[in-house]
Amino acid sequence: MELKRYLVARQKEVDRALDRFLPKESTPPATIHKAMRYSLFAGGKRLRPILCLAAAEACGGEIRPALPLACTVECIHTYSLIHDDLPSMDNDDLRRGRPTCHKVFGEGIAILAGDALLTIAFEIAATVQLPRRYALPDVFSEIASAAGSRKLIAGQVADLEAEGRSLNRAQLRYIHENKTAALLTASVRLGAMTANATAKQLAAITDFGCALGLAFQVIDDILDVTQTSEKLGKSAGKDIAAKKATYPAVIGLEKSRAEARRLTSKAHRALESLGERAITLRALADYLLRREY
Repeated sequence: MELKRYLVARQKEVDRALDRFLPKESTPPATIHKAMRYSLFAGGKRLRPILCLAAAEACGGEIRPALPLACTVECIHTYSLIHDDLPSMDNDDLRRGRPTCHKVFGEGIAILAGDALLTIAFEIAATVQLPRRYALPDVFSEIASAAGSRKLIAGQVADLEAEGRSLNRAQLRYIHENKTAALLTASVRLGAMTANATAKQLAAITDFGCALGLAFQVIDDILDVTQTSEKLGKSAGKDIAAKKATYPAVIGLEKSRAEARRLTSKAHRALESLGERAITLRALADYLLRREY
């Protein structure tokens, strides 16, 4: 398949849907809506929403019913980036190739923009039309769990508390499973739900998401020490400077590369029962691994 064409087409679909769901910049109070849109439309790759859409296809569904939940996960992801960049967190000046939200709008508005994106994510999710196996409480529970204090926020807390400390591999895995893999896994699960996935299909999609989410963060860790800020669109070398717990720091660069390959292979194996319908998810897993090379 022509993955690049697929990615461009799906990114445009997600951007159009996000534009419809988000209040316009002129909606009072204009400052908060400008800040929300500034970060949301800063040129992100839309990986999580695209995975959501591809998971729907892999389970025999269509794109359109999954779009609200694809937009939901992108709003949550962007909120987490805004807060992650704050001076009290990772203190970063660059995100997606331009100044971070708090650098443009100030810390107070940036915090509120993140809060607003998290909140509107549930408003958007409430518009989804679900098939017979699933109901809105299932969707809301999935989103709240992935973004809550036992997953995404748990990973953020563990990441902050790990700065300057020596971690073992299990502790590092805990951070990555929660800070990164949890929302990515929820993305594909939500897409599968809109396609009326069977229990077997949902289990396969879940295994895929967990493996891919970990691989994605391992590769991110590698890129932080091997690429420039210009190529990354964010500050390179920040993890080392902040004494962050990363895979290269804990197990070394070459073993990190091997781990990324192992996890990508595991993601592929998880999709075997889904057959040819999962071709896009397989291609996306390979595409993410190639970022490192």
